[in-house]
Amino acid sequence: MSTDGNPLLLLDNSTMYVIGKGTYKVESMTFAEAKAIIDIFGEEDVLRCYTDSEIDRVIHDYVGVQDRNFPRKKITQMRVGQVAIAFKQHIAPSETQPIIDVEDGAQAQKIQNIYIYCEIITRMT
Repeated sequence: MSTDGNPLLLLDNSTMYVIGKGTYKVESMTFAEAKAIIDIFGEEDVLRCYTDSEIDRVIHDYVGVQDRNFPRKKITQMRVGQVAIAFKQHIAPSETQPIIDVEDGAQAQKIQNIYIYCEIITRMT
């Protein structure tokens, strides 16, 4: 299922440039809601537009979307009526900086916390 013949776009922070001129509706959504929407679309009706390959892991491991081979495509602008799901990253400094020993005997220090949240974006005009 596609929306008016337009594929569902999967975005990240670095691909938000597709939001250009026009009117958009943006709403926060849960991982469960994102999964439900992605699952409605066929593999050929979803485009991976994001550049951060870690988003693949987020979509599969945390959102729970089955591993499907969505094509990658660079999009420059959303079409009227098109829908996108943005997996946005929020990085905050760590309030604590624990030090741990890593595999090769070195020590690593925690410096930040990374949070992912979802938004559904629809181009209205």
